[in-house]
Amino acid sequence: MLENCSRVWLIGGTSESAILARAIISNGLPCSVSVTTASAEALYPKTPRLRVRVGRLEATGLDQFLQEESISAVLDASHPHAVEISRMAIFVASSLQIPYLRFERPAINTIAVDKAKVIHLDNFETLLAGDYLYKRRVLLTVGYKALPLFSEWQQNSTLFARVLPSLKSLEVAMASGFSSKQLIAMRPPITAELEKALWHQWDISLVVTKASGVAGGEDVKRVVAAELDIPLIVIARPVVDYPQQTSDLSVALEFCRSHLA
Repeated sequence: MLENCSRVWLIGGTSESAILARAIISNGLPCSVSVTTASAEALYPKTPRLRVRVGRLEATGLDQFLQEESISAVLDASHPHAVEISRMAIFVASSLQIPYLRFERPAINTIAVDKAKVIHLDNFETLLAGDYLYKRRVLLTVGYKALPLFSEWQQNSTLFARVLPSLKSLEVAMASGFSSKQLIAMRPPITAELEKALWHQWDISLVVTKASGVAGGEDVKRVVAAELDIPLIVIARPVVDYPQQTSDLSVALEFCRSHLA
């Protein structure tokens, strides 16, 4: 019965998407989740109403994927910086006239937490073109995909990186010039106590992170940066022209219900 029914495509891989998946199936709605890694698959419950597709989706095969899964609505809960999949999903949903909704994790309330020396930059290019990193002991918490951008700074600063505990993350980090002494593999969430211990251990003088919201630990980094008086550089979320967007779980569920009815 569930094999041929219409389904929601939930673009996942984040803690928010796992919460959404549980809410969707608890409301009796069938859902197909896409994630890029096998470790992300473990975030989702095993149930007939939920299919999980592991692997990178390419633009050329997206329409076939939507048709094979009988997708009638797209709920995009990917990471705020995972813009490639969002843009592809927006394009294919528009082409096939399938409703699309972006579920965006809320941004940090900076008024409440910004006692730190926070430097807001639009993108990595602005960071790397300046002298922010020069002669600093820098902790990068920006994801493994951004690490190759910092290769040329290995000679002019002391770089450390925290990455997810996956073979791919470590391979990319090592290829970008990071030795084992410059890396720690750890899965979030990271407590404030652990952040402080790590920053002390490496004698960090600057931290670079992405505007990833509370779910990405941005609030904890801001608090620790203020307490230790260490500057924090925050790379802004990329600008994407989402057709419609919400951070309200009830709105997301109603979207799914209305297009699966």
